[in-house]
Amino acid sequence: MKEVEMAFTDLRDFIEKAKAIGELRVVEGADWNLEIGVLTELACHHESRPAILFDKIKGYPEGYQVLANSLGSLKRTALTLDLPDNLGAMDFIRAWREKSKSLKMIPPRVVKTGPLMENVYSGKEINMLKFPTPLWHEHDGGRYLGTGSIDITRDPDEGWVNLGTYRVMIHNEDTLGFYISPGKHGRIQREKYFNRNESCKVAVSFGHDPRYFLAGSIELDYGLSEYDFIGALKGSPVDVIDGDYSGLPIPADAEIVIEGEALASELMAEGPFGEWTGYYASSTRPEPIIKVKRLYHRNNPIILGSPPMRPPSELTAYRSYMRSALIWEEMERAGIPDVKGVWCHEAGGTRLLVIVSILQRYPGHAKQAGVVASQCHAGAYLGRYVIVVDEDIDPSNTYDVLWAMSTRSDPEKDIDILRRCWSGPLDPIIPKALKGFNSRAIIDATRPFEWKDEFPRVAESSPELREKVRKKWEKVLFG
Repeated sequence: MKEVEMAFTDLRDFIEKAKAIGELRVVEGADWNLEIGVLTELACHHESRPAILFDKIKGYPEGYQVLANSLGSLKRTALTLDLPDNLGAMDFIRAWREKSKSLKMIPPRVVKTGPLMENVYSGKEINMLKFPTPLWHEHDGGRYLGTGSIDITRDPDEGWVNLGTYRVMIHNEDTLGFYISPGKHGRIQREKYFNRNESCKVAVSFGHDPRYFLAGSIELDYGLSEYDFIGALKGSPVDVIDGDYSGLPIPADAEIVIEGEALASELMAEGPFGEWTGYYASSTRPEPIIKVKRLYHRNNPIILGSPPMRPPSELTAYRSYMRSALIWEEMERAGIPDVKGVWCHEAGGTRLLVIVSILQRYPGHAKQAGVVASQCHAGAYLGRYVIVVDEDIDPSNTYDVLWAMSTRSDPEKDIDILRRCWSGPLDPIIPKALKGFNSRAIIDATRPFEWKDEFPRVAESSPELREKVRKKWEKVLFG
């Protein structure tokens, strides 16, 4: 992988690096109306999971592009995090955990201008329909410019700046949808303004270095600005420009950014939109809007698109590693000893199915691990099942996990239910009138602690014997 210099500076440089390692496909002439969405879905479900750069999009100027599935493979996630790309799932998570512990947060650097300012619009000059925003899914209620985007807001009490990835729908030339799931940092900040009868100033970036998208879509600690985290990943400060309208720091090298405001009293119908659960679970509801006051974009701007869909998707690809590492870290912070692995399964959108491997040390250890994994910051939102397995089970190996669950758990004794847990409108199994809460199942698929040493021996060769015989006979057996 290191035949070419892997460090990159912005989205355009990332595209060149992805091309250099054979991870990018270019598609010309696709229609924004569903074709881009279907091609992205096909790419996400293909074994190679390539990134796709769409150009010459029907009805739009050449050079107005969409990049989709940017973080949809381990290689491109490794490129983004500057990690080796030849590791298995658990080793990759361990490598990221080790690196993340040594990261030093670097605040952004304010600059006067940057490539973003090549085109500046205000007032009646603003037209959000000038970009080739896809209609991603055939039953969507509109075109969503914001899927790989970041919403930028400032806490009115504490002053810190949050970057969050929340979906953004286009209503008309200067009006955007502003949906945020309950409990998210951006939603909390917006509610603080609304509760004071104040407008919420917001900036949104729709194309940027994928590190922005990654940071905005994972659970960083409350009060930590994603700008500082991105600076830590880059090893240098992020260059930002103080927005002319909002005063918010906006990425100087972004592709497309707007500034605007939201008012509690101004709502429009938002959705439906196919989401990460694989369903249209949130239907259509009145949601706040953003009135766009400023629009900035580079020449030949690139939209960063990451449409959620039935798994697997780009979101599940990189988040399976990132969220697993976060839950593992939070479990250890909570005092859970001997966690051997965590895997947030793609089939559950990296939230609905979490597997934890532990070396049991005391009675109740497995239960404690399962409850903490289900309720820590990275695991609490819209979860469903947590399965706890022994240290001999690789949590990322679905076959092994199901074998352990089938043979080491007794449903009567080993399944516990937590009620009234944090959920939201996107939960497909909760009826519309009851959305907000859900339940969790903690499944103890470990050997019963009381007699684990007497539990039947596994019917397989020891690793040492298997390796010895493999070396002797591998060529004869497998060629």
